[in-house]
Amino acid sequence: MKNTQFLEFNEFQLEFERQVDRFVESEIRPHAREWDEEDRCPIELFKRMAELDLLSVGFPEKFGGAGGITEQLILIEKMAGVSAGAALTAYVHMAMACSVLSQFGNPEQIEEYLLPALRGEKIGCFAYAEPNAGADVTAVECRARKEGDHFIVNGQKAYITNATFADFMVVVVRTKESSGIDGMSLLIIDKDVSGVSRVKMNKMGLKGSEMGEIFFDDCIVPESQLLGTLHNGMREALVMFTKGRALAAAFSNGIAGEALNQATEHVINRKSKGKALIHKQFIRFTLAEMKTRLEASRLLTYRAASLIDEGRDFGTECSIAKLHSTESCTWICERAFHLHGVQGFIMESDVQRFYRDCKVWEFGEGTNEVQKEMIASFILS
Repeated sequence: MKNTQFLEFNEFQLEFERQVDRFVESEIRPHAREWDEEDRCPIELFKRMAELDLLSVGFPEKFGGAGGITEQLILIEKMAGVSAGAALTAYVHMAMACSVLSQFGNPEQIEEYLLPALRGEKIGCFAYAEPNAGADVTAVECRARKEGDHFIVNGQKAYITNATFADFMVVVVRTKESSGIDGMSLLIIDKDVSGVSRVKMNKMGLKGSEMGEIFFDDCIVPESQLLGTLHNGMREALVMFTKGRALAAAFSNGIAGEALNQATEHVINRKSKGKALIHKQFIRFTLAEMKTRLEASRLLTYRAASLIDEGRDFGTECSIAKLHSTESCTWICERAFHLHGVQGFIMESDVQRFYRDCKVWEFGEGTNEVQKEMIASFILS
């Protein structure tokens, strides 16, 4: 499929895009179907990404990084198009666990966790969600009681990507009773701390990643593991969630782009009554609408990224990009599945994987209903 040049990347970004293309084609595409079928996360990918300086993209130069959120989105979009699961694993490690460490970690925490994580020597996860805490950030029930120079943690986390194998977890805990987001702190908890247990969860899609539950039973965590300000860590980290909407949009655009590519190839090569399917007008019109929705989504997404990189207000633009991209992705993947007919229904087909991988982004990183409320609030303000 021809690549339209609606986006104007600078030379650094264009070269970075070419580097990511080479990485994806050599290290991910040959294995993506296998990872999905085996429901296995390719942990070995972290080392290779670190060798290519991909894990540190978007981080400050003092941590060995380069570029900004735009480059992170390029990486995630390209990876997600081939293996959304592998992209999710890298995203949670980089843009969540490492991001909060970069912003709020003290020198000792930077040395012990962030730098090894950016070198691919440690893998992190961000443990916020719980069985009763998703879109409502105030509903966290996992508690950390302060006693002397340590915290005692009790509770449960659920739906946590990388939970089953992460070397360290950034965990959202309630350290003070409050009806709102105040009173919630962040703790860094190592995988081998006594009182921590982890269980893998079976999910429909994104099987190149692993999701799990984490249980804390009188888990003793030193006070030195507090990340950010006591009782205020979650509020400090909220900006990360806002940026996450742009990254969710990039995920969706990557999946949608690959679905469109494969649908286009199929209708060109597939014949009906001696003629390729592409000769049918409704199929050409379907491809045209798929392409239009995809490029509109990409423009909205990279517009939000440019605002983040420029240090300007970006909340509403991230919500708009997330809403449009995720809903467009679901529609594009469904149409690609439909155009493949029964060939798309067999497990050897990639489009069935795209169909399983796409829907989660409509409620991940804040449901689309929440995004609509935020957009409406902006309009009415």
